[in-house]
Amino acid sequence: MRRRDFIKAFGGTAAAWPLSVQAQQQPTPVVGFLGLTSAGTQPYLTAFRQGLGETGFVEGRNIAIEYRWAENQYNRLPDLAADLIQHHVNVIVTLFTTRAAQAAKATTTTIPIVFSVGDDPVKHGLVSSLSRPGGNATGINFFSAEVTAKRLGLLRELLPKAARVGVLINQANVENTERTVKDVKAAADPLGLQVEVLKASSSNEIDAAFTTLVSHRAEGLLVGPDAFFVSRRMQIAILAARHVVPTIYTIGDYAEAGGLISYGTDVEDSVRQQGVYVGRILKGTKPTDMPVTQSTKFKLVINLSTAKALGLEISPTLLSRADEVIE
Repeated sequence: MRRRDFIKAFGGTAAAWPLSVQAQQQPTPVVGFLGLTSAGTQPYLTAFRQGLGETGFVEGRNIAIEYRWAENQYNRLPDLAADLIQHHVNVIVTLFTTRAAQAAKATTTTIPIVFSVGDDPVKHGLVSSLSRPGGNATGINFFSAEVTAKRLGLLRELLPKAARVGVLINQANVENTERTVKDVKAAADPLGLQVEVLKASSSNEIDAAFTTLVSHRAEGLLVGPDAFFVSRRMQIAILAARHVVPTIYTIGDYAEAGGLISYGTDVEDSVRQQGVYVGRILKGTKPTDMPVTQSTKFKLVINLSTAKALGLEISPTLLSRADEVIE
């Protein structure tokens, strides 16, 4: 090889080599995922990964995810958030519960946080405002509390002669519980309904709540918004069927598990949007420049098979309003 060609070839290799090494040395971004319970979350994790994929990130290929679950113990959330910080995550994602978002927010003021919550994130100190979050947190608000009155109205439509209904709440989820009870009682008065508050934060307590509901002759039940209840949706649907208690739920997952009727935001779509937000942050967008997104997709799901088993006649008017009917 002539000297001139040798220098040219070597120079080209030298120019390419640092870029290759630089690409190899870039660390894989790590997302910290903090949730109350791992049970029943697979559809939401799939939706989250879909959102990540829309921004070019695929778990196991160019992004890693560290999962931390409190397994229904709210007091574990701060320690789990701190553990994610120690693993040097690039972004923290909190699923559904305000308490998880608050735990992450209290742990770091610099690492971006993308939350999904059913209550007002401004009221709970997660952001300064919906349009200008400020700080290091932003996310999705899916209005689980705001539609409580609508759910009770639907239950009344199903049970026009009912005088007494129950509301199932998780007393461990204090803020959410107080809001739900307040909203149910406010909505019950104009409908002429008496409300029986039933508390449960374990599987055994759910069983006991239904025993109380039946002994007090409540004619229907509203299940409050809570991640633990979602994880126990099969148990709740089975108990409602066994005790012949028409029950309304917050999301379609209950109806798919055999529950009678659900009304609420499309939570899977909200979690997908979380994934999109995380991808945008990893590409350089700051949380303070990303307004809190409010869900606009609501779903009414009716399980006709369950209605027939309960001896309920669903009016054609109500069926025509349903987004999904399970037969």
